[in-house]
Amino acid sequence: MSDNIRELTSANFTDVVASGVTLVDFWTTWCPPCRRQGPIVEKLADAYAGRAVVSKLDTDANGDIAAKLGIENIPTLILFKDGGEMKRLIGLTEADVLSAELDKLLT
Repeated sequence: MSDNIRELTSANFTDVVASGVTLVDFWTTWCPPCRRQGPIVEKLADAYAGRAVVSKLDTDANGDIAAKLGIENIPTLILFKDGGEMKRLIGLTEADVLSAELDKLLT
């Protein structure tokens, strides 16, 4: 996994998404589309290092956060800006789509 990906848990989720732009990949180990999403998220983490936080949250290990946000399908990718949800993408999402959404929030 990329050194630029931040692993989120129930303990650090709120603090991490509280400021700036954060992309969160909600996933779990047994989900085949999640495993295909992983390398895409890793490349984005490297490309946006220093400009946005790119992170992953295992929904099996942190079900309270997934329930609080109404995550019903995985992978789900949510973009946060200063703690507020700005965009939600459900299902396998290509890098160009995620990059465009990140760029909108960073301008």
